[in-house]
Amino acid sequence: MSRTTAATAQSSAAGLTPDAGGRRLPRTLHPVAWWIWALALATAVSRTNNPLLLFLVLAVLGYVITMRRTEAPWARGFKYYLYLALTVVAIRVVFRAVFATGITPHDHFLFSLPHLPTPDWYAGIQIGGPVSLEAVLSAATDGLRLACMLCCIGAANTLANPKRALRVLPGALYELGVAVTVSISVAPQLVQSVQRVHRARRLRAGRSKGLRALRGIIVPVLEDALERSLRLAAAMDSRGYGRAGTATRRSRRTTGALMLLGMCGLCAGAYGLLDATAPALLGFPALAAGGVLCVAGLRLGGRRITRTTYRPDPWRAAEWAVAGCGVLSAVLLFSNAGFNAAELNPSIYPLSWPTLPLVPAAAILLAGTAGFLAPPPSPPIRPAVPAQRTEEVT
Repeated sequence: MSRTTAATAQSSAAGLTPDAGGRRLPRTLHPVAWWIWALALATAVSRTNNPLLLFLVLAVLGYVITMRRTEAPWARGFKYYLYLALTVVAIRVVFRAVFATGITPHDHFLFSLPHLPTPDWYAGIQIGGPVSLEAVLSAATDGLRLACMLCCIGAANTLANPKRALRVLPGALYELGVAVTVSISVAPQLVQSVQRVHRARRLRAGRSKGLRALRGIIVPVLEDALERSLRLAAAMDSRGYGRAGTATRRSRRTTGALMLLGMCGLCAGAYGLLDATAPALLGFPALAAGGVLCVAGLRLGGRRITRTTYRPDPWRAAEWAVAGCGVLSAVLLFSNAGFNAAELNPSIYPLSWPTLPLVPAAAILLAGTAGFLAPPPSPPIRPAVPAQRTEEVT
């Protein structure tokens, strides 16, 4: 057997076979790249209230997830985030209809709810009353924006393995990284539990639906989640997670002070950038000072923890491309270059169909290029058929 044939066989056994074009080897993208891409797209969503752009973001998320999700159990849970997004929109519309603020003579009347009188100190908000089409559409677009942000976080949970992100966190965030990783992995684990319970009910010919089936689903899901938590706690305890380390009290206080001051500087800098009336020192100077203090705190706190990583995730050109297209999309929407800022938040008064600005739409489509910039996911490794068994069948 030649070296090329042996290398191809070894790559196939490891799940690294080339894609259909023979250009790129399938591999798992760095989880931080997917999180940067998703958070940048969520930041871009917070800039706009245009329903056309928001639906375009949902289409981009669906395309990227369809193209680059793996066969892992948590990669099938994006539909649950869509259900949560629809619930958020419905709750927003219901609250706007119940806690109405009145309608103007130019509004389009839809229906009226029973009005409940409120005391004087509760002035400005009324419960019930007439509901207009403008109020419903305003609530729906606000809820849709929040729903898109939730779907962006769901896309990051779907595309990236939350447990692999723990390995790339700084040493100072060791204990915090464990807690964050466990909390982030709750949603994928619940999705896996619901899928297993649903599959078991189908195998047992369970036909109960509605509220009668709720008891048969919730109890096994909670029991499975509790068992997983106990197994995870036992595994973490056996590996030394949560240890105090060898740092002195002075070192811990210094690290905590640097991190606290750095976070205050980052908050002040972000406020200065968002508020045009804020002093100049609350902008980039405070943001830069906060970043320096945070880096100093992380470096000082990371000295007391020594970690080794087996086969670290590589950061290559594909990771730069995926993270860069998401960040560039957010930068384009915040730059207001080539379009009018009013197009991002169209007014409902007077009621009219929103326009689709070309530059923001192109920026969102640019984020969708992550669907082919990222390498194809590794196929699941299936057990090979024994050679003797193959010869007997042949």
